[in-house]
Amino acid sequence: MYHTILLAIDGSEASLRALDHALDIATLAHARLHAVYIVHPWRVSEYAGYYDPGDLCKVLREDAKVALEAARTAMARRGVRGTTEIVETQSASDDIASCLQRCAQLHEAALVVMGTHGRHGVARAVLGSVAEQFLRMSRCPVLLVRSSANLGDRSASASVSSTPG
Repeated sequence: MYHTILLAIDGSEASLRALDHALDIATLAHARLHAVYIVHPWRVSEYAGYYDPGDLCKVLREDAKVALEAARTAMARRGVRGTTEIVETQSASDDIASCLQRCAQLHEAALVVMGTHGRHGVARAVLGSVAEQFLRMSRCPVLLVRSSANLGDRSASASVSSTPG
């Protein structure tokens, strides 16, 4: 069923929850897990005060290394075969969702798992939703996992979308 699962990870609580779900599915399906961290130095971030783009990229890559090391450790602990990768967007006009779609195609992902912050209202309008953008362009099924802070009274922690093949 799922031979390769692509996990989009960014170090957030939502992506760590997505890692748990991806590991569960990979274990059940005997699938290979590929965790990817997309570095997009042109986006608004907590590091927006950096002036030198080279310094900003260096800090973002360090964040990626930390997040991917956590994923590698979790894969080893659960006995899941997998790899990790840092991918940079190609330009300021490129975006994380498009970069992730290219990565999914390159690795022939049968499923993409990613966290969603569950933003709404002004925060969503200003910051956008990478998960929603990716969901609209994905050519394979996508499992979205909400952060625990945004579960509220809802009993489901994940939603699944299957796109026609």
